[in-house]
Amino acid sequence: MKEVVAGIDIGGTNTVFGLVDRNGDVLAENRLHTTDYPEIEDFVATLVSAVKKLAESNGDIKLTGIGIGAPNANYYKGTIELAPNLAWKGIVPLAALIRKKIDIPVVVTNDANAAAVGEMIFGGAKGMKDFIVLTLGTGLGSGIVINGRVVYGHTGFAGELGHTTIVPGGRDCGCGRHGCYETYASASGLVKTVLYLMSEMREPSVLRDIPPSELTAKRVSEAALKKDKIALEAIDYTAERIAFGIINAIGFSSPEAIFLFGGLAQAGDLLLKPVREYTDQGVQPIFRGTYKILLSGVPQSNAAILGSAALAWNEFIRESH
Repeated sequence: MKEVVAGIDIGGTNTVFGLVDRNGDVLAENRLHTTDYPEIEDFVATLVSAVKKLAESNGDIKLTGIGIGAPNANYYKGTIELAPNLAWKGIVPLAALIRKKIDIPVVVTNDANAAAVGEMIFGGAKGMKDFIVLTLGTGLGSGIVINGRVVYGHTGFAGELGHTTIVPGGRDCGCGRHGCYETYASASGLVKTVLYLMSEMREPSVLRDIPPSELTAKRVSEAALKKDKIALEAIDYTAERIAFGIINAIGFSSPEAIFLFGGLAQAGDLLLKPVREYTDQGVQPIFRGTYKILLSGVPQSNAAILGSAALAWNEFIRESH
């Protein structure tokens, strides 16, 4: 009988889940619309039922645990706490609610920490003990691994590099503060930079023909590949800001590698090359040549499920030693 875990990624719009074996093969997957379940009890009942059904319809397998990535998730308590993009308010005892419906271990963390464990178990960080994953999506998430363990800190919420200040008094952030790393070094940050540059620069640009509400990081990258001056300037500025945060992170944890993941990282070398150059220029000399800046080694299509599943596998491997 093949042992599998369920990897679940809870997003503001969709929840994706799948069955994953020890090799990182996704045997089956499905999804729910998170927004269809304003009551957490209904969501949990539907989710557990769907996971059981997936397991039952996939032959001779044994479901041994569940790993969950979710916004504002507390690894220590198995809770989701004050998540702004979810309908369930306050502190939601997610792991406890799931365990009432299915008697197997459940482990919960935020999506960026799950991505870091996914990188360690199934991706480019295999064999590494010290590394950082930056998830460059709408916001900026980060998972920090030191000596083979994800850093959770005293509260369970450590590692929020996206909300370190890189421009005092800078751009408004959804967290209520100003100048946070994620307001510059993210897909939405890149779009804000383009809008600013279009108002400051006189150069013609294909981006001027796109309504602001339809401007995306992908379209900016495509324009940059065609040597559009405003797009190139925006990518360069964003790369410099990403590097600024990486330089600070290297100073405190001296990672072997920093992995870039998510929508913005899809720009590939267009972004990676200047990020590496700016980081090498700005980092303290003692750290030069000690780290690598790499794209994630986890397949983008299954990354959310693999990260959550890796969280479960990692937990059970550690417990068995």
